[in-house]
Amino acid sequence: MQPAYAYIRVSTDEQAIKGYSQRSQVERIKNYCEYNNLTITEIIFEDHSAKTFNRPEWKKLVTKLKLSRNQPILLLITHWDRFSRNITDAYNMLEQLKIMNVSIQAIEQPIDFSIPESKIMLAIYLATSEVENDKRSRNVSLGMQKARLEGRYMGKAPIGYRNKVTADGHKYIVPHESEAIIIREVF
Repeated sequence: MQPAYAYIRVSTDEQAIKGYSQRSQVERIKNYCEYNNLTITEIIFEDHSAKTFNRPEWKKLVTKLKLSRNQPILLLITHWDRFSRNITDAYNMLEQLKIMNVSIQAIEQPIDFSIPESKIMLAIYLATSEVENDKRSRNVSLGMQKARLEGRYMGKAPIGYRNKVTADGHKYIVPHESEAIIIREVF
């Protein structure tokens, strides 16, 4: 029987700890394997962004897959955005996996790689994820820019200041005198 690896990815530690996505992904892949008479060899959990393949658990998995080059391996994901949110990197990684005799399947967005036209659907799935990521990034940047224009300080307060929050949730910074004195002297 062909070994099957389940790759379960969320973007942040918080999603991994407090969210339901990982458990949901595992359940769907287990159901898929049961229905298709597949046995999961290993479940890999990742809590890093899919903007790049510079992810700790992904790197470990690729190293393991390289050692198993002689036997075909099936890598299961739920959706293509769990694999990558960068179309160029995704195609490069798919080529590397193919060389290692690894086939990959998104169980809820299946692609039949033996049909040339399926590449169109794969491109749509991968591009959609990248565009979604780009839009989110742009919106966050615009929101942060607007906050700065309104006089709000984004992030952790610099040395000499402390973050504060008003009763209505408005965040601001105030001088922290014991450090502020030193900062004034420096300048």
